[in-house]
Amino acid sequence: MSTAAIPVRQLAPHTVGELRTAAEQILEEFGTSATSPALLEHVAKAASGFSDALRHACRPVDTVDGLFVLRSLDVDDSAIGATPDSWAAAGDSGALYDIMLLLLASVMGNPIAWEGQQDGRFVHNIVPSPGHESEQTGASSSVLLSPHTEDAFHPGRAHLLMLGCMRNHDNIATTAASIRKTALSDAHVETLSRPVVPILPDDAYAEAQGYAGAEPPAVPALFAGEDGTTLRFDPACTPLDQADGTYRAAYGRLEEELARVSVAVSLSPGEILVVDNDMVVHGRVPFQARYDGTDRWLKRASVRVPGRRTRPLSEAEEHGYGQASIEAHAG
Repeated sequence: MSTAAIPVRQLAPHTVGELRTAAEQILEEFGTSATSPALLEHVAKAASGFSDALRHACRPVDTVDGLFVLRSLDVDDSAIGATPDSWAAAGDSGALYDIMLLLLASVMGNPIAWEGQQDGRFVHNIVPSPGHESEQTGASSSVLLSPHTEDAFHPGRAHLLMLGCMRNHDNIATTAASIRKTALSDAHVETLSRPVVPILPDDAYAEAQGYAGAEPPAVPALFAGEDGTTLRFDPACTPLDQADGTYRAAYGRLEEELARVSVAVSLSPGEILVVDNDMVVHGRVPFQARYDGTDRWLKRASVRVPGRRTRPLSEAEEHGYGQASIEAHAG
């Protein structure tokens, strides 16, 4: 795994001030970061009035890395309080940063939430949780969180994933690998572009895992988009035993290539990792959680980009395992 330089976009102090002032005004008016139609309307209105400098920092991913780090937000380690021991216990912890992340997401596109995840909140708290150490979810710690496309099982998954760092005393790395830095043979690309096996819901979606509707749809792992190859990938949730040897070999080669080009991103408080969810798979290295209020704490927001054409049209026919998303429209 490489620790090569990651594209960084530095926010100027006056731009950070612009963002923070807007977030403080919204938080003062609503007293919470729990999203409501009225709060989302205020967020969209504020985001629509941001300066060109802030909008430029939020421009689309523009390198084959498929990601960038937005830097220079201030996080006071003592003021934010202890790291929650679960998303359910987080409440309004770090509420100002929830709104700042939601404002940035609204500049990049339309923020989305899921009815079946973290009570439908638009900003998630990613913290290690007792009893979940070995799961393939953001609440795990002791196992490698396998590289994956966020919400790969669903056709309405995000185009962009935002991970904002609140606390990371142990420099725990997020891993990321871009499909556009891999070297696959034409034969492997052709094989992986066929819908052969499904991607099943992960452990964060218990209701979806019990879906009793139509059969899981087979989906392609790779797609030739207008601007280059995109992928839909979650090996931990892909029943490869249903595929033939040729497909399994091609899939294994894809895993090897993604591992070869993978980079480690150790975020510092106030940094936001923005990942193109169509180009890049992400994961996390294992670590030992302490559960003493000082563990790694990230905020996560998901964004859809209107009019983006990076996925096969056939995805519109998928049932999404009964999971419904909620989309906030930017102003």
